[in-house]
Amino acid sequence: MTVQDPFGQHIETVLERHLPPPSPPLKIIHEAMRYAVLGGGKRFRPRLVYASAHLFGISQDLADFPATAVEFVHAYSLIHDDLPSMDNDDFRRGRPSCHRAFSEAIAILAGDALQARAFAVLSHIPGTLAEPAAIVDATRFFAEACGSTGLVGGQTLDLDPQHQPQTLGELKDMHERKTGALIRAAILLPYLLASQRTSDERNRLDRMAQALGLAFQIRDDILDATADPETLGRAPGGDESRGRATFVTLLGLHEAHRALEETLATCQSALAGFGTRSGMLASLVSNLSLSAGRESRSPKRPRG
Repeated sequence: MTVQDPFGQHIETVLERHLPPPSPPLKIIHEAMRYAVLGGGKRFRPRLVYASAHLFGISQDLADFPATAVEFVHAYSLIHDDLPSMDNDDFRRGRPSCHRAFSEAIAILAGDALQARAFAVLSHIPGTLAEPAAIVDATRFFAEACGSTGLVGGQTLDLDPQHQPQTLGELKDMHERKTGALIRAAILLPYLLASQRTSDERNRLDRMAQALGLAFQIRDDILDATADPETLGRAPGGDESRGRATFVTLLGLHEAHRALEETLATCQSALAGFGTRSGMLASLVSNLSLSAGRESRSPKRPRG
């Protein structure tokens, strides 16, 4: 591990440790799970877990569990997002989507299995690392983040033609669930597992987490409108081609950039109250900024 990337290889090692081996008679489903999880990616959500753990003095051994659970749910959500019945994407992270590499049925089952595995990982946190009551609270919170009022609820709003966001407020509400709920979970799980915490810290962290989830989606929409397929690892412009609103189509590219920087500033402001302990989280926030440059591909024309 390098100074610039202190968790890169560690995250891959931990994820693989918690995945079942691809051996008969369940070789194909375990291969599909491993394909989806170990197929690259920026690992932004587990990095958030480790950075938040640092904020509350949580050991890396304890942080490994929520970091793995969050990434497993993220991987399952991407498998299902790519399915023909949802976004119908053939590529993910620069290679065939799970349902293309295996089959649609196996991809669905792999996503189901990863979601279940995530909760199994949380349930195996040793009592020597966290209080049993804290583990229960964290697991309950995580379940709500993943369920019908969180991640799945956001996916539902995104797919339901009768509830497609038409205003900025509706778009924010959808992405607070679809994108933001899991990012918020990554940041708050270490807090819930910590032995020492205050309600004031929870409030500041919650404000930061909600703003970060929004910033992450604004950034993704900007890149989807301006980056090339090699940079994205998938075909760009998917949401607009399906007639779905994005922050770029509603705000325009210039205003979307400004909204991103303003939202990131809100994150940094919320973190300021933690002092130097928030350095790792603040660095992850800073890395989302696009102010240093613009992607080369011409943006799509914003929809009126």
